[in-house]
Amino acid sequence: MKTKSLVAAALGFSVVAIAASGASAATLDDVKSRGTVRCGVNTGLPGFASQNDQGQWQGLDVDYCKAVAAAVFGDVTKVQYVPLSAVQRFPALQNGEIDLLARNTTWTLSRDTALGLDFAGVNYYDGQGFMVKKELNVTSALQLSGATVCVQSGTTTELNLADYFRANNMQFNPVVIEAQNDVNAAYDSGRCDVLTTDQSGLYASRLELGKPDDNVVLPEIISKEPLAPAVRQGDSQWFDIVKWTHFALLNAEELGITQANVQEMTKSPNPEIQRMLGVGSTFGQDMGLTNDWVVKIISGVGNYSEVFERNIGAATPLGIARGQNALWTKGGLQYAPPIR
Repeated sequence: MKTKSLVAAALGFSVVAIAASGASAATLDDVKSRGTVRCGVNTGLPGFASQNDQGQWQGLDVDYCKAVAAAVFGDVTKVQYVPLSAVQRFPALQNGEIDLLARNTTWTLSRDTALGLDFAGVNYYDGQGFMVKKELNVTSALQLSGATVCVQSGTTTELNLADYFRANNMQFNPVVIEAQNDVNAAYDSGRCDVLTTDQSGLYASRLELGKPDDNVVLPEIISKEPLAPAVRQGDSQWFDIVKWTHFALLNAEELGITQANVQEMTKSPNPEIQRMLGVGSTFGQDMGLTNDWVVKIISGVGNYSEVFERNIGAATPLGIARGQNALWTKGGLQYAPPIR
């Protein structure tokens, strides 16, 4: 979700980011010297980044932080998690407080250019959606004309909502509230019929309602929200490491390489698998890593499917289907260039 104030605040740091980009050209050396990857994450979004009862971080974005640590150190514990609000996230990356931002952040043109950031690949294709009470017997957002809708103020979510209803010649009554937690509470108390935000946020919010099972997320997605890890511009080596960590997770799923079989797969006669796992190839060395960097990643967190299903998949409380996050070979959008 992107607020107007967030964009304004973030753009205020754009000069800082661009000016500092040249100084960021030794991120890998800094990370190795420090002994940890400093990873910016959400302050608490179930399924993506949150702490369990033991204070351990978990979630899809958290596993991306772990995957990068595995690529660099061969150890998923070598991560320093830095919880950041939406307003804090871009300055923290620009100013060098973190090495990597993995915080359900939408890849947009202005963020990619004016803010001095590089996005390393979409780890979750998201979009704005709607949640309603099951008792309304609504199965499509096109049935919501006349509904009362809870929405966070000053956000593109609010603008997308108005555009969607106008484009479909429908009426609605907005209940506009500043803080997302208060938006959720208003919906839960019955002040509105509908709750709208990014669909991943809807699944997370549903878990915190008084009776989660009494609510359903509708199928429509009314905006494009490609969520992607980001790094500072100006350090192509670090950008390549984070980007190809993402692609390694996808390629591993496509080739059937899992956390359980990755060691055995190093003996595969398949030349594509051999190259990927560092058998007779120097791709890792070319990036400043060891040649078995993919083995370390998959040993640490599994492939993309394992990361997805463990954190937000059908068997989790969020129960999110792969949908557009399925591999391209299965009708989805997830596609990785080859490691060769």
